[in-house]
Amino acid sequence: MTNRHEIAVVLGARPEITKLARVVRGLGEGTGIISTAQPDGELSEEFLLRALGLPQARLSLPGLGGSSRGVHIAKGIGRLVQYFEARRPRLVIVHGDTETAAAGAQAGNYCGIPVLHVGAGLRSYNRDRPEETNRRIVSVLADIHCTPTVYNASNLLAEGVGAEQIRVTGDPVVESTLEAAPCTVASRETLNAYGLAGGDFILATIHHPESTDNVLRLERTLRELASLPLPVVFPVHPRTAARVLEFGLEPLMDKLRHIPPLDHTAFLALAGSARLLISDSDGVLEECTILKKPVIILHDSTGRPEAVFAGFAVRAVRGEIIEKALDILADEYLSVNLKSVASPFGDGRATARIVTIAAAMARGEIPPFTNLDHDFRLGYELPFMDR
Repeated sequence: MTNRHEIAVVLGARPEITKLARVVRGLGEGTGIISTAQPDGELSEEFLLRALGLPQARLSLPGLGGSSRGVHIAKGIGRLVQYFEARRPRLVIVHGDTETAAAGAQAGNYCGIPVLHVGAGLRSYNRDRPEETNRRIVSVLADIHCTPTVYNASNLLAEGVGAEQIRVTGDPVVESTLEAAPCTVASRETLNAYGLAGGDFILATIHHPESTDNVLRLERTLRELASLPLPVVFPVHPRTAARVLEFGLEPLMDKLRHIPPLDHTAFLALAGSARLLISDSDGVLEECTILKKPVIILHDSTGRPEAVFAGFAVRAVRGEIIEKALDILADEYLSVNLKSVASPFGDGRATARIVTIAAAMARGEIPPFTNLDHDFRLGYELPFMDR
């Protein structure tokens, strides 16, 4: 059955759902959500979609989450190809660098359907990180690349992607973070529930394989967190909890204020009130630039160096956590200075730009450039957005 107006949005992990929620709502009827049902084992797909005001998924692929990467992608491609061949959507939208994005881009390409990649052009240049492989797979297959920053666009140009395929839109993380900003009664209740209303605490998150699967690295990180001068609130991801148990590191957790995983709004409530964040998540890195909070990055490389350039983030690896944290906490001017620094990831209008681009592609039109495409317009007789 062909649906001439359908736009298929393929998502599954929590960051994809939260970032694309406004895009789905902006595209309106005719947008079909396809979910791989793998929001990190923390919260159900149904809960996340309902909480973000999104319609029920038209296709759910249970059982993919938790399998190996290769099996996950292979199963996803097979099921998605079946759906795309039956429905023939006009456009496939994928986001970021997950296995879901890699499967969605490949399935769309195999079926001859245009693919729009949101959050394109990020590079850590670290092939040991699974997301780097996924990014490169999608970048080869996408027809249009919506990049958060000009820096991301330059990465794609350097790899041979044509300028006519690139649109600098900003990142929807700005809008999604502001929409769920910790300024509600529920946010205050979250702080009170954990005895953190005073705001004198550090918030830490650890869940990437490179941080958790090496016993020596995980043990060193937990020891350093436990030695910091402020209470460390530590929402424990299921992967991290499993490794702590496997490696016998439970005694180190006693010195941390470890709590269950949080939904997005509750996490932002804590993040917006913390003195400092320590994380191996690039998503948290993005959010800190919007919440105006300093963050220590725990991994060796990041796909968001703009946060470092802007002064929000510093790297701390191999025993540097305590030193870096003490420096940040001792800087009495840092928090004031960060409040005046704009997030490098957009001006809060990324969603509107992406919706305009997606709608044009679904109509079979060449999508307009944006007003952020300063260096990529010349020589192209294409329309431009007025925002």
